[in-house]
Amino acid sequence: MRVSKQNAEGYSDPTAYKALTRVMREGGAGNYKPLVYICSPYAGDIETNTQNAQSYCRFAVNRNCIPIAPHLLFPQFMDDSDADERDLALFFAKVLLGKCDEIWVFGDNVTSGMASEIARARFRNMIIRSFDMNCGEVTAP
Repeated sequence: MRVSKQNAEGYSDPTAYKALTRVMREGGAGNYKPLVYICSPYAGDIETNTQNAQSYCRFAVNRNCIPIAPHLLFPQFMDDSDADERDLALFFAKVLLGKCDEIWVFGDNVTSGMASEIARARFRNMIIRSFDMNCGEVTAP
């Protein structure tokens, strides 16, 4: 079951959302596992960044979450070096971001793609959590 951020009239209701989410996490909904969007660098050292993203996903799983990492999926069949395909992949990623409960930002370097995802999460009033490369939580980006 997913908790809506809006009330029955469609208005934002962050207090009720946070309370219901907390109840679900504490066992009120049994096996609830929140969807978390994994936001980390991809471009540049793609091999290392891919390995890092995989370990960030494992970190989320170990914390009873379901990780969503579009930058591990879309480059398998889309060309990141093609500007049109990259824009389309970022659009797809933002659609998936909208389905997530939180966004987890990893690393010290915020790329332009990450900045775009973070801005979208802020616009949607999502929970944004920041972590260093070793998965230690730090202050928000």
